[in-house]
Amino acid sequence: MKKRMDKGMQMKINEAAKMTGVTIRTLHYYDQIGLLRPETVTDAGYRLYGEKDMERLSQILFFRELDFPLSQIKEMLDSPSFDRNEALRAQHELLKKKKERLERLIALTERRMEGEKEMSFQEFDSSEIERCKEKYAEEAKERWGHTQAWQESKKRTNGYSNGEWEAVMKESDSIMQAFAQSRELAPESEEVQALVAKWQDFISARYYTCTDEILEGLGQMYTADERFTENIDRFGEGTAEQMSKAIAFYVSRRKNNG
Repeated sequence: MKKRMDKGMQMKINEAAKMTGVTIRTLHYYDQIGLLRPETVTDAGYRLYGEKDMERLSQILFFRELDFPLSQIKEMLDSPSFDRNEALRAQHELLKKKKERLERLIALTERRMEGEKEMSFQEFDSSEIERCKEKYAEEAKERWGHTQAWQESKKRTNGYSNGEWEAVMKESDSIMQAFAQSRELAPESEEVQALVAKWQDFISARYYTCTDEILEGLGQMYTADERFTENIDRFGEGTAEQMSKAIAFYVSRRKNNG
């Protein structure tokens, strides 16, 4: 099977596994922890991975190749400030350093095979790679890790089991689907406003205390950041805009009511 994906194509989980070399069990696990959720799940329960899913998987595999833990990978990829090109540059630099270390080790084994007796251990040194990884992780964390909401979310979600993560994702998708089904309604209608309140309560219950100020910022980001827009609009084109407008009205009304 060819190791590339045509634009607009979707593939089943076994096809994605065969294409990437990632096991089906691993893909199920990535889904459970919210690291990689398929674009579509059919009524029959089949997971279908789209182009954006496979792009995210490639990022996950790059980071895994560099030994980043899954929790850290998820934090970086889910950050609104995540920059794919910047990440690729950092990955390229780290992989070059990893290649240089492997080349030193290969040269060492060749010298030993030729009879060299001198013991050398400097070729095993991976401290430079570790320093670069720590530097990149620290820079990524500085972009979003200083907020109280982020700290609260990290502390709370770190304790979630696979089953709890699955329940969180189902609840989130259910609210998103309700927003998608409300696209023909006015954002200020009572039904849609009730969905905004439900969404705010969900974030507060599952992640961090979602104040009106935070909610307002999220609403703006849903349409200002194309990554958020694309992710939300997988439930139906225009869902992100509906949420954004509804949130803006919700927060404005609460401010006016003092």
